[in-house]
Amino acid sequence: MAAYLQWRRFVFFDRETVKEPPGPDGAAAKPFALPPGITVCDSGRGSLVFGDILPAACGRRRHVLLWQIWFLPRSLQLSSFQAYKLRVTHLYQLKQHSILVSVGEDEEGINPLVKVWNLEKRDGGNPLCTRIFPAIPGNKPTVVSCLTVHENLNFMAIGFADGSVVLTKGDITRDRHSKTQILHEGSYPVTGLAFRQSGKTTHLFVVTTENIQSYMLSVKDYPHLELDTHGCGLRCSSLSDPSQDLQFIVAGNECVYLYQPDERGPCFAFEGQKLIVHWYRGYLIIVSKDRKTSPKSEFAGNEAQNSDKQVLNIYDLCNKFIAYSSVFDDIVDVLAEWGSLYVLTRDGKIHVLQEKDTQTKLEACKSMLFRKNLFEMAINLAKSHHLDSDGLSEIFRQYGDHLYNKGNHDGAIQQYIRTIGKLEPSYVIRKFLDAQRIHNLTAYLQTLHLQSLANADHTTLLLNCYTKLKDSSKLEEFIKTSDSEVRFDVETAIKVLRQAGYYSHAVYLAEKHEHHEWYLKIQLEDIKNYQEALHYIGKLPFEQAESNMKRYGKILMHHVPNETTELLKVLCTDYRPSGDSDSHGMLEGKKANSEEFIPVFANNSRELKAFLEHMTEVQADSPQGVYDTLLELRLQNWAHEQDEQVKEKLHNEALTLLKSGRFKTVFDKALVLCQMHNFKDGVLYLYEQGKLFQQIMHYHMQNEQYKKVIEVCELYGDQEACLWEQALGYFARKEEDCKEYVAAVLKHIENKNLMPPLLVVQTLAHNSTATLSVIKDYLVNKLQKQSRQIEQDEQRIQKYREETTRIRQEIEELKASPKIFQKTKCSICTSALELPSVHFLCGHSFHQHCFESYSESDSECPTCMPENRKVMDMIRAQEQKRDLHDQFQHQLKCSNDGFSVVADYFGRGVFNKLTLITDLPSGKAATTLEAGLQRELLIHTKRST
Repeated sequence: MAAYLQWRRFVFFDRETVKEPPGPDGAAAKPFALPPGITVCDSGRGSLVFGDILPAACGRRRHVLLWQIWFLPRSLQLSSFQAYKLRVTHLYQLKQHSILVSVGEDEEGINPLVKVWNLEKRDGGNPLCTRIFPAIPGNKPTVVSCLTVHENLNFMAIGFADGSVVLTKGDITRDRHSKTQILHEGSYPVTGLAFRQSGKTTHLFVVTTENIQSYMLSVKDYPHLELDTHGCGLRCSSLSDPSQDLQFIVAGNECVYLYQPDERGPCFAFEGQKLIVHWYRGYLIIVSKDRKTSPKSEFAGNEAQNSDKQVLNIYDLCNKFIAYSSVFDDIVDVLAEWGSLYVLTRDGKIHVLQEKDTQTKLEACKSMLFRKNLFEMAINLAKSHHLDSDGLSEIFRQYGDHLYNKGNHDGAIQQYIRTIGKLEPSYVIRKFLDAQRIHNLTAYLQTLHLQSLANADHTTLLLNCYTKLKDSSKLEEFIKTSDSEVRFDVETAIKVLRQAGYYSHAVYLAEKHEHHEWYLKIQLEDIKNYQEALHYIGKLPFEQAESNMKRYGKILMHHVPNETTELLKVLCTDYRPSGDSDSHGMLEGKKANSEEFIPVFANNSRELKAFLEHMTEVQADSPQGVYDTLLELRLQNWAHEQDEQVKEKLHNEALTLLKSGRFKTVFDKALVLCQMHNFKDGVLYLYEQGKLFQQIMHYHMQNEQYKKVIEVCELYGDQEACLWEQALGYFARKEEDCKEYVAAVLKHIENKNLMPPLLVVQTLAHNSTATLSVIKDYLVNKLQKQSRQIEQDEQRIQKYREETTRIRQEIEELKASPKIFQKTKCSICTSALELPSVHFLCGHSFHQHCFESYSESDSECPTCMPENRKVMDMIRAQEQKRDLHDQFQHQLKCSNDGFSVVADYFGRGVFNKLTLITDLPSGKAATTLEAGLQRELLIHTKRST
């Protein structure tokens, strides 16, 4: 029980008297006055609704005011219609429908009628009455005491003075669709009714002057429960809104009780005789009689019969304060409409109570509440009035500051926690860092993370708090959250835990959230668990496994070489993450570039050799660097091996690798490696593959292997003739007796005519051991060959002279003598010639039509044209070759007989200036005789040769 005397009082409402609109003359507005005799009223659908039952109160205006129902809209323009012939006793305006239910009398006696009005439809200018039925419980005439209607229009309950309650179920606006029955019978007058709807369950509260009951209307037979053994007077009960869980409020003279359908709830000690009770927007409104006057009512709670002062109190039951209190003269009722409260008094005046806005109310009471440290009340008040989060946060901050200054750090941190999201966290953090209240700071930072408002610095600070408090359980609880609940920066947490030495926690976070780099750093650099780190890499996706092996491969190779080598073999051939069942169903695994992992084996040559040999065996198209490194490794092992058998095996392996054909593109590199390690067979093989025959011979010359020199010349002399010349020069410089080898070289030079004799003599002149007998046979044979060649050349010259003389004679005859054409047959069709015919100087004749059919040119003989074109092509080729200076210079330098090269080019006409006349210029009908003779001479010369 809460005593209202301890409750704070505020003025959250402004009171004004409703006034008439100002007149056109600008006169001051007068207070608005209702028609006299108004004693029943209600509100809803934008109007205040009144009914009169005192027709004699108006004197001369009696016939105007009889038995009306009045409507007062916000414009204060009254309207009415006659509802009953005698009186109106009860009104109920539905809030969600334009339906008005009234109870009144049309004749003398106790015969109340219920009328249902549809205010949206009109009947002769008045609202349409959709239903009329008598309000009598059975056959007993009695007075109606109260009325209520369900907002769904399916229930209506009427209470009577004899203790009966009549329930109408169904559509209350129509007779055919509803059913009326007596729900309750008792000995005490019914003073209040209220429907309560919760989901699909409907309850009806029934209160009399002596008890309170609830009926469940959603169940057949309407079971009921008696809630209490005391009741209340008329208009002293109401139903709260959802803020108070739709509780039924009953106001007795000593206390106000709240009821659920199945039990009694809290009560409040509000003393005094209650006259009117209403519920409005979370407030309880009570009109009570002044204690100085004695009550005199019909049902122990009715309004006073004489004009007395009455007190209107507005209570906030949640926050336990009085929002407004004022004294009025003889209140008729309190209505709620247009967001305000309207108080009707017996003198016809209407007083409006307008609730202040939330900010104004808070400003009015904040100073008093804060001054008296009533922060809880201020918080509850702000919440109930739906203050925004910024305003609430400011109250929490001030409350937290108050508790902090008093030394209540635990309470202060709870208030600061409620400011998260609005107050800058640094404001709170600085306070508790200074006070060294680590556990309070930890609580604040925990909540900050739970609301996902923490940054990396907050995470760092919280983890440092855990580590300083050595609270491993809280630390584990913080980091071991599900993926969907992570509210901190994981990388920051890993850094802090690693720095604090909580390696297992850091590793857990790194593995759970797939921070692979941090996981491997901690395992390798802090925990030194190399085996676990290698196993972890083997479970990673291909790209990450590849990058981490490049980064940490050297460390792993140093500590676990065999396992690391095996992982690299898999990574570079057919990698599938271990433990990944999905990856084993793939058609093809991924593979890395094996050449990029060679630096990992910097100090592990044995493992490197095994890795490279594995790669060359299973992957023939391995990168060139793999083969290069394997060759170098095998050459190193061969060069340093002392055991002859093992050395021979290594020799064969290296040579086999060279002969595999993988070094064609890196010939120079392989050659350098073989030369560095003095691998003789490899060097010679590469020389041979590279056609470096001179280098092969020089290699043997350096080693003074005379037979090998001759062998090289015999093998490769045909491809490179200068080898014999170099061999002759080599043996000529030797002071040893090399007659046998010199003779062999000279024999080959003689057969192939590789050197002039004079050059041979000059070359051998440097050897003091070479005598004339060595080259005697060579010189004799050479002179004999030259003699025979001279004879042949002289014969050929004589032949050319004779041919030239003959051709010149023919030219002269053509110039001086006529040409007689004696051909009798066509050279094409072999038929007898007939005019017109065509004759050529070459001696061929043609029918004109045959010539035109077969000739490609008017100036050339069709029969001689193929042979002529060959000659012309040869002439053009010689003409083009005259400009090939680079080719001439190259042949001249490389040839052993420069004179023959010059003679060849001279014979081609390179050094002659030749004027060649071929096709006729366009527009000329014939050629000159000189041009034709020159062409015939050239053709004839070619035929003769």
